[in-house]
Amino acid sequence: MARTTPHDQSTTGTRPPLYRRVADQLLTGLRDGTVPPGERLPGERRLAEHFGVSRETVRQALDVLRRDGLLSTDRRGSHVALPGPPSGSPAPLVFPVGARSAEPRTGDRATVIWGAPPPEHAAALGLVPGRPTLVHRYTSAAAGGSGRRTAVTSFSAVALAEVEELARYRDRADGVACAELRRTYDWMRRAGLTLHHRDTITLQPDTASVRVVRRVHDQYARPLEITDLLVDTRQDALVYEFTLPAAG
Repeated sequence: MARTTPHDQSTTGTRPPLYRRVADQLLTGLRDGTVPPGERLPGERRLAEHFGVSRETVRQALDVLRRDGLLSTDRRGSHVALPGPPSGSPAPLVFPVGARSAEPRTGDRATVIWGAPPPEHAAALGLVPGRPTLVHRYTSAAAGGSGRRTAVTSFSAVALAEVEELARYRDRADGVACAELRRTYDWMRRAGLTLHHRDTITLQPDTASVRVVRRVHDQYARPLEITDLLVDTRQDALVYEFTLPAAG
């Protein structure tokens, strides 16, 4: 009689169980950036169809990755927990404009509210005055309060309709809990939006501050977001970094 083992292991006894093979294939996809860090995996049904296995086998595979700390799961699904940007990809454009690095640091604070944006933002986004939308607030300061930066971003109805990751924040936009929106531009690109941004930099009269206003629209000239950043330049420098792909 052939020797049997749990979880669909091959009867040869030399191949790993089916769920483990699925877990290894998923891990390969996570490491090569098919699903970037922080992004949500497809649902169990879609994964089962993709690998040609049962949903139970997919569930076992996800459990393996979860036990290894490679996935985190909440009521919104399973998200990639691998650190850093996808392997072999250029450094992402970090949101909001003026954020100091790709990773949060002590002194950084980001929250979101569902409420009326500043009037200037509403006009830029084509919103009816007083109509609520998702508003993101970012503050950052070095030890002692020097080099302070504050940014306010308002998102358009188009952005919330097209970008699922942003829309999910509406129900928890309480202005208190920390909001991790640093991959906003990646989410927009993954939703099929081509991003065009225009940054206006203005020296503030009689102060040591610089104001940066970023407006972002898509390939159809639809506004997506507007950010108003104020930087205390006495102890700080505002650095823009761009990566241009090679021709061909």
